[in-house]
Amino acid sequence: MLRLQTSNPVPKFSFFNSPVFYYYFCARIKLYIMKYDVIIIGGGIVGLATALKILEKNADTKLAILEKEERIAVHQSGNNSGVIHSGVYYKPGSLRAINCIRGYQMLLDFCQRYDIPYEITGKIIVATRESQLESLQAVYEKGVANKLEGLKMIGLDEMREKEPHVNGIKAIWVPQAGIVDYRIVAEMYAELIKSAGGEIILDCKVNNIKKHSDHTEIHCSEDRVFTGKKVVNCAGLYSDKLAKLTHDKALEMKILPFRGEYYKLKKEKEYLVNALIYPAPDPAFPWLGVHYTRMAKGGVEAGPNAVLAFKREGYEFFDFKLNEFVETITYKGFLKMASKYWKIGIGEFYRSLSKSAFTKALQELIPEITEADLVKGGAGVRALACRDNGELVDDFIFYDDDRVINVCNAPSPAATSSLSIGDTVSNMVLKN
Repeated sequence: MLRLQTSNPVPKFSFFNSPVFYYYFCARIKLYIMKYDVIIIGGGIVGLATALKILEKNADTKLAILEKEERIAVHQSGNNSGVIHSGVYYKPGSLRAINCIRGYQMLLDFCQRYDIPYEITGKIIVATRESQLESLQAVYEKGVANKLEGLKMIGLDEMREKEPHVNGIKAIWVPQAGIVDYRIVAEMYAELIKSAGGEIILDCKVNNIKKHSDHTEIHCSEDRVFTGKKVVNCAGLYSDKLAKLTHDKALEMKILPFRGEYYKLKKEKEYLVNALIYPAPDPAFPWLGVHYTRMAKGGVEAGPNAVLAFKREGYEFFDFKLNEFVETITYKGFLKMASKYWKIGIGEFYRSLSKSAFTKALQELIPEITEADLVKGGAGVRALACRDNGELVDDFIFYDDDRVINVCNAPSPAATSSLSIGDTVSNMVLKN
């Protein structure tokens, strides 16, 4: 019997036709494709503004933004109260003051150019007790030193011309303050970046960063690898963790997550607030206190408090991540800070759990407010930078080591300041 032979015999196994070679080959091609001049880690408003400014100054830059979420501006950029800050609170000459004041005008110009709705409402900063007058005066002097025009002290009669339901003995009128929806601003940044040739790569969590002699390698989820001549870390709540991979100085501080919880006024009670009402800040407390904010997207927010979050992106009271919680409470800087602010901290936690306590704090500014007027609002988590000695960092922090630039602390007013911060960081990126 004749046996037929096939014309295409099965080849012998070799490395070159194996799945191992196929995977290796594809990985190397992918590595080649994912080379950039500049890589920015973090698709929040600061990372986006930095990318936009780089592309404005050098249109030939091959640039990518790596964002771990499925959309941009998910965390601090998308969960703030939407206030356009004037710069009244910040130490003259500090990075916060310089960038806020410069960024304020840059933001308004941007909104006007691209038809983004905003409103300059002005705000009042109110002292309700004699003990707050010294703090109020200190804020006023900073505002004058920062050259804010139209800033003035006003009494109760003028307060009530602006906010008829407010209570207080003295206040600062800040005419520059306003409101905007920073999500819309961030989305416009992203649109302009894409039209200028930049890439925004979503669902791309950075796991490691390795510096080499002529490039920096970024390892992301799903075994994706990117290389860049310059890398900018704008990772917000995780900025310190990424900075530690490339910069020793970042070991001197740690990001502590503090959640700010809000209530909203019921629709029928929104008439109680015309614009922005803030308390005179407590110099013993690192936040501005509970206040009222008319939102650009509608409604009136009341809050926030400030409680330690049990995970870095813990927006709900019971959100918990064991390793992050342990890392926070065992950090020597946190322990030193907690020993100083523990009484205030307990009060903030109590206010988080007690609507009546929250209402009482709000009644300082508007006595008519009742528990029944408030409904549960949203929450944001603020990245608070703390040094090893327990001191809270009161300024922006940029670490520049020529190839990797770490934006390690950019709290409020970072959204207002975003284009100015982006301009500052873009100069660091392009200087060589």
